[in-house]
Amino acid sequence: MAMFKQSLKDFQNVSEKSGLTFFDRGIPDVIGYLKLCNISIPETMWQAAKEKRYYPKVFITPPWKSIYVNDAERKQTFEEAVATYHIMKETYSFLGYELVELPKTTVLKRAKFILNYLLIY
Repeated sequence: MAMFKQSLKDFQNVSEKSGLTFFDRGIPDVIGYLKLCNISIPETMWQAAKEKRYYPKVFITPPWKSIYVNDAERKQTFEEAVATYHIMKETYSFLGYELVELPKTTVLKRAKFILNYLLIY
C-alpha cells in the first residue's frame, strides 16, 4: 500500500507542473507487483490506474541476462525479473498503453533512442 500511495503522490506532484517527466515506476507497476505475488488488487487501485493516466506510450526495458547483476537495490533473481517484465507488459497493455521496448545496447544509445523517439512523436 505504501508503494501505491507514493505512486499517487508522485503522479499528483508532477501533474501539477509542466514539462516532460519520466517515471521509473507508476501506478500500473503496483498492480503488476500484486499480480506477480498473486495478491488481489483493490478496486481503488484499478480505478486510480484508469483515471490517473500517464502518456499513452510507455518505455519498457526487457530483461538482459548478460548485464543483470544483483545489488543492494536489485534483489530479484533474473528469472523473477523476467516474470516481472511479462507481468508489467501485460498490465500496461491491459490498461491501454502502447509499449515501446528499449533496445539492448549501451546506455548512451538507449538515451539517444528515447530522445529520437520523443522527437518523432
